[in-house]
Amino acid sequence: MKKLFLIAFAASFTLSCTDNFKELNTNPGKLTEAGAREMPFMFSRAQSAAAMDRSFYQTVQNLGADLYAQYYALSVTSFQTDRYVLTPDWQRRFWTVVYANTAPQLKAIIENAAPASGEQALANILWVYAFHRLTDHFGPVPYFQAADPVEQIPYDNQEAIYDDFFKRLDQAVADLKALGSGTQVFQGFDLMYNGDVNNWILFANTLRLRLALRIAQVSPDRAQQEAEAAVASGVLTNNGQNASLAKSLKGNDTHGLAQTAAWNEFAMSSTIASYLKGYNDPRLGRYFQPDVTNGQYNSLRNGLPPSALNNPRNNSSQNSNIGTYWVTWSASSSAWTPNLEARQHVMSAAEAWFLRAEGALNGWNMGAAAQECYEQGITASLTQWGADETAIRAYLTSTALPAAPGDTENSPAVAATPIAWAADESTRREQIGVQKWLALFPDGMEAWAEFRRTGFPKMYPVVQSDNADLPSGTFIKRLPFPIVEENNNAGELAKGRALLGGPDNAATSLWWDVNE
Repeated sequence: MKKLFLIAFAASFTLSCTDNFKELNTNPGKLTEAGAREMPFMFSRAQSAAAMDRSFYQTVQNLGADLYAQYYALSVTSFQTDRYVLTPDWQRRFWTVVYANTAPQLKAIIENAAPASGEQALANILWVYAFHRLTDHFGPVPYFQAADPVEQIPYDNQEAIYDDFFKRLDQAVADLKALGSGTQVFQGFDLMYNGDVNNWILFANTLRLRLALRIAQVSPDRAQQEAEAAVASGVLTNNGQNASLAKSLKGNDTHGLAQTAAWNEFAMSSTIASYLKGYNDPRLGRYFQPDVTNGQYNSLRNGLPPSALNNPRNNSSQNSNIGTYWVTWSASSSAWTPNLEARQHVMSAAEAWFLRAEGALNGWNMGAAAQECYEQGITASLTQWGADETAIRAYLTSTALPAAPGDTENSPAVAATPIAWAADESTRREQIGVQKWLALFPDGMEAWAEFRRTGFPKMYPVVQSDNADLPSGTFIKRLPFPIVEENNNAGELAKGRALLGGPDNAATSLWWDVNE
């Protein structure tokens, strides 16, 4: 009863994210079960939360993983996370996203939906998506008893969690494929595919492929098994299948990155600037826009100390904000206007192609050769962002290399990674890593995870680290567990820390991160 009351209470506050939503006029205090009427609202709420809704986007993602992935660098002195200073309350908020706003709703659907409806399958896919982002930040987390009505929830190690991910995705895809042709699930409430089962199958398999590559260095046999099964079952192959979430002012579920960009507290990182500028990449003008002072594509290094940030050249007005897809500048009002109803990117076909390219280099059956997958990935990403065939052909054969970004640190080119498919395997792996990172933009969570796993792309070290556990020249590896766990779950927290294999700090590598 306690669990269902909390779930129903959360569902009653689910906000309409599409014009098809109906108002839910039910007293949550009188609900005693999660019925068919409540579950679509629960699914929408969980879907928006899992992808990081506006309420948490800045403090959980933008001021964390987006900086660690070096898509952006801070251009103000208000925050210190770009110098690896951690804010415990923000770590707690990520747990709120998953354990309060996502898992209870999904668990209610999994336990109460009709098995043949497809609703359990979609809930399980979303469960994996939400928890993989959480565990890839912290390592061991409370998982198998998440959303259970108990006071103390045990932590589980990542290997066991990943094992469950694969099992859930495999079963979910089997359940969806068993549905009748043309079946729609949560239609009108599914913010990503509006209930299209075929696209959900492709999304689930691509997520399975992503997770298979994540464990490739620590469990190669299992990784190959899962990756080959995912590709054989069908993954994303074209931009018409890309996953993105509808956002709406009417439902007060608007785009978190767009809102954060309008506050104008970060700008293009010199790392991504070095690649985009050096490559003459057609995505430069889509991902970012010229600064409002000089009309130049300007950037700054990550981890600048306050003294450097006070240099006018490092101010927001002299550096590039993200592109007009998310935010636009008004010279007349000297203000940024966010595109709050822009669809929020979740997963693309380009990522699937790059994952297949890496798998093919591993000797796995990815349905195509590594070079074909690599070039298909570039083509998909460039097409997604508006490049024409002529520009794509020129890019694929380009001899351009990353360039000096022109920042206040006089940074040299960050790397010498070519675009055109190389002759040696080590360079090919680096190329795949760079192009996948470029294609993942603006998903800093996934980009940071892949940087830790592969070491690609090569990045500038932060100019100054103010975290004693991360000396100069090293990169952040994870987030420590939230302090609130010491008060609410102390006994299990101690066990969770023991599962880490190192101190509970930002320098301890996760289970799958064996890259040095």
